[in-house]
Amino acid sequence: MLRKRFAAAIVAAAALIGSATVAAVTSPTAQAATSVPVFDHIVLVMFENHAYSQINGSSSAPYFNSLASQGAKFTQSYAITHPSQPNYLAIFSGSTQGVTNDNCPLSFNKNNIANQLLNNGKTFKSYSEAMPSDGYTGCSSGTYRRKHNAAPDFPNVPASSNVRFSTFPSSGNYASLPTVSYVAPDMCNDMHDCSISTGDTWLKNKMDAYAQWAKTHNSLLIVTFDEDNSASSNHIFTTFVGAHTQVGSFSNQINHYNVLSTIESAYGLAQLNSAAAITNVWN
Repeated sequence: MLRKRFAAAIVAAAALIGSATVAAVTSPTAQAATSVPVFDHIVLVMFENHAYSQINGSSSAPYFNSLASQGAKFTQSYAITHPSQPNYLAIFSGSTQGVTNDNCPLSFNKNNIANQLLNNGKTFKSYSEAMPSDGYTGCSSGTYRRKHNAAPDFPNVPASSNVRFSTFPSSGNYASLPTVSYVAPDMCNDMHDCSISTGDTWLKNKMDAYAQWAKTHNSLLIVTFDEDNSASSNHIFTTFVGAHTQVGSFSNQINHYNVLSTIESAYGLAQLNSAAAITNVWN
């Protein structure tokens, strides 16, 4: 088993995109990996604009570090580019779609993780904090920003999959979650406009119960960042916590495309880019 894990790590590292600024290469015929567990639920939470060095070991981020100690922490995780919006498009659709700014609104008739799941009998929801109404397509409202929510940029994602975070199930009801959930805290709680400690407290209060539940209910929590603070080569903090996940630090280089490919591989979906799924962290 140990040899297999080392082999998987070597293969994955060789296949990963080496530069954090490389655009995706569309590969619609790519076959999904078979070594990623089939999770009942995956929840992915995106935070904003902080480098790995600002979070890892920081006294301002005790919960981030506690959470990572319960699962797989990726010490060489990178965003794709700057600014924010192309990174959200990348992790949602396997491509930045040629976007190099935060302009709004956008519309792409392209495939994406939500469309893939829905077309294969699975479910998906994008939960956005401070969004004023389910199905909202406006560019901003209060502390909500559409640039941090890729779902409305794709007409093939139904309005019913673009919902307010206030509808996220409470503790005890996590079994009602969709197959895959993307969660966007608001502009304060995602650390864009507020402190690291604010985001750390939000993550603990809003996601710890799910993280603990996931461990014993065949589910997974993914926590990552859209980009760094523009000072650390886009090196970001990423952790996987939940069922089947080995506890430890992993140094194979990954980026948003690898995270997307891992989610796709869990459900036997074709990968929307050329990045390899993360295969060396599972028990």
